[in-house]
Amino acid sequence: MQIFARPRPRPARESAVPMINIVFLLLIFFLMSAQIAPPEPFDVSPPEAQTQLPEAGRDPDALYLGADGRLAFGPARDEAVWPALAARDEAPLVLRVDAAAPGAELAAVLARLSGLGIARVSLITQGGGPG
Repeated sequence: MQIFARPRPRPARESAVPMINIVFLLLIFFLMSAQIAPPEPFDVSPPEAQTQLPEAGRDPDALYLGADGRLAFGPARDEAVWPALAARDEAPLVLRVDAAAPGAELAAVLARLSGLGIARVSLITQGGGPG
C-alpha cells in the first residue's frame, strides 16, 4: 500500500535556443545585405559620357553640385562646404554634378577647388554610349 501518490511527469519544455539562433542568423543576414549609406543631399542627374564606364557607387566623401548651384559635402551645405573640403585628406575628390548645372558654375567650383589645393577630381557621369 502506497501512502503517497506518484507525481505526474512534467511535460518536456521546448528549448528556445534554436529560435534564438535563427533570429541571430536573420539579423546578421540583414545587416550584411543592407546598404548602410547616408542619403544623397539632393537629386543629381549626372551628365552622359561617350564611353561606357562602370557606374560609381555612392560616395559619402563626394561634393554635390545641383542644377540650381547648390553645393553639398557631407553635412555641410553651400558656402560651408569650403572649410570642410579644406580639412579633408589628399584622396581624389568625387564630384557629382547635375547635368542641368551651368558650365560656368562647374568651372567656378573647379577653380575654387584648385585654390584649396585639391588637384585630383573625379567627375561622375552616366554612360550614354557612342552617338
